[in-house]
Amino acid sequence: MRKLRVVHFGVAHDHSGLTLETVRKFPDLYEVVGVCEPCESDRKRVENQPAYAGLPWMSEEELFALENIDCALVEGDELRALEDAEKCIEKGWHVHMDKPSGTDCARLEKMLQKAKEKGLVFQTGYMYRYNPAMKYILKKVRSGELGNITSIETSMGVRHPAEKRDWLNRFPGGMMFFLGCHLIDMIYQIAGVPEKIIPQMCSTMADGVKAPDNGFAAMVYPHGVATVRVNAAEVNGYNRRHLVVCGTKGTIEVRPLECPTQVKEATLERAKGLDWSDSKFDVFPGYFSGRYDEMMTEFAACVRGDMQNPFDYAYEARLQRLVMAACGADVDFAGPIEL
Repeated sequence: MRKLRVVHFGVAHDHSGLTLETVRKFPDLYEVVGVCEPCESDRKRVENQPAYAGLPWMSEEELFALENIDCALVEGDELRALEDAEKCIEKGWHVHMDKPSGTDCARLEKMLQKAKEKGLVFQTGYMYRYNPAMKYILKKVRSGELGNITSIETSMGVRHPAEKRDWLNRFPGGMMFFLGCHLIDMIYQIAGVPEKIIPQMCSTMADGVKAPDNGFAAMVYPHGVATVRVNAAEVNGYNRRHLVVCGTKGTIEVRPLECPTQVKEATLERAKGLDWSDSKFDVFPGYFSGRYDEMMTEFAACVRGDMQNPFDYAYEARLQRLVMAACGADVDFAGPIEL
């Protein structure tokens, strides 16, 4: 089996090194040809990290002069991501681009249309799609075992230093854009497109930082509401990240989402006579090999044509509209998508 020749374009994204480390774990699938970061300060910040060890660094001109490249890992600055991905699509390379998918939905959709016309795979770096707990929930929802979904509760907190929280000022919605996008991806998979999105951004003002580092969004459905809560100044926030899905036949709670993933489930049948007490039980959702392992092996399979990308162009376009609406942007998140 021929290895896929892959380039790593950009290093500023928080997941850059981790994604590259994962790809390098699968030398039977990938051959990493080189790394490019046009921003000198970003390059110098990471070039001695283990993820990039032994790989040739090249200029952007040298990168796009390469021949026989199959795919690119677009891991640069979030506000440059679409521009970088466009260049790779134009070159005819399949693209893994880290999340979220930029701030310009129309530009994203134009790029996705071009990728579709060229028959190129486009994958975004939403690693929770591959979390075994998320798969377990989707199986329960789609089989009808949870009944009608009445509410979804999500939270994505972390304790960021003041400098990182001030950095969030670069994005519409701040923390909602930066990490809330993961939660919106989960909700969209579970419940589909909402009727209404109500965003509320604010600042904790911790350490004098005025960025929108604290936010909430309600996604309103015909028979319930999904809530998205983000906080970049939350003590123990990482271990309180959670997803709770409530249906008329059962409730599943994932808390924390990872490290380790812990799942509790309560069913209507088991809860009989226990309406006022705890009736939940532990669930083992499946083995979790690594945060990015399945995502990157699936990318290889899609590029090879061994499987169809389960998250198609229209899905990614719709998701980014939902993200931007949750950030307070004036976006037609429910309107038609021509892809």
